[in-house]
Amino acid sequence: MFDWDDLRYFVGVADAGSTLKAAARLGANQTTVARRIAALERALGHQLFERGRAGYRLTEVGQRLLAHARPVAAAASAFAAEAAAARRALSGTVRLTVNEIYSEMMLTPLLAGFKAAHPQVRLELDHAHETRDLGRGEADIALRVATRIEGDALIARRIGEDRWTFYCSAAYAAANGKPRDIDALADHPLVGGGGPGVWDIYGRWLAHHAPGLEPVTLYDSSTGLLAAVRAGLGLAALPCLAVADDPALEPCFASGPVRRALWIVTHERTRQSPHIGAAMTYFGDALVRRAARLGLR
Repeated sequence: MFDWDDLRYFVGVADAGSTLKAAARLGANQTTVARRIAALERALGHQLFERGRAGYRLTEVGQRLLAHARPVAAAASAFAAEAAAARRALSGTVRLTVNEIYSEMMLTPLLAGFKAAHPQVRLELDHAHETRDLGRGEADIALRVATRIEGDALIARRIGEDRWTFYCSAAYAAANGKPRDIDALADHPLVGGGGPGVWDIYGRWLAHHAPGLEPVTLYDSSTGLLAAVRAGLGLAALPCLAVADDPALEPCFASGPVRRALWIVTHERTRQSPHIGAAMTYFGDALVRRAARLGLR
């Protein structure tokens, strides 16, 4: 079976009379055009052109097939143009609710790519600590940490494991060493807080595994907590999916087993909106690739 896209090269060479002129018109290089013509001839089992010093001249078979190739090539070009126009035409606002540490570390690097693909779509990032009700339209898409997603008509895609462990800065590790297990945490200053979305998990873990151990500093935001660890103020438990590839941070010891996962969630009603569906696909695919790269799928 031949590649349908080769028909575009076939028509281009037939009209131009040479692979060089066709390449200029098609925005390709001459070698590619010649290779695609040869591939089409092999697939069809027919010689389409006679090659000569004067250029490419259609054979009798090539002349007969050209009449059929023109409308196919035109239809394919129209199809591609319509798809591109549909991408450009996507517009509207996508309200995405997410904890700020996941937003800064995972979403912000993706925003430019999404805007390039969908320039007419407006993104609103909501870092509120409260859980937004997607069914009531308080947000369109959410990144949520949970064992499983429960709720009527919610559409969820699992991103990866929500593993946490203690991190310190590279400079802190060089100057003070790193704890190799939970028992050694008492020998190092801890930075706590991070807002409800972080401290709910971090604080419970600390109370269970290291009762009586108190942070020396508390922050009310997860980005403040992250900045403190980067600055070498001490250690903090952070989500591996968000910070594992941060070159300024080093993990202290391996995390234990977890049951939680990070999910990207929307409501079945809003999922039908093209701009929201595009955002779900774009961010979902990118975050799944990130989780797989970090070994957290």
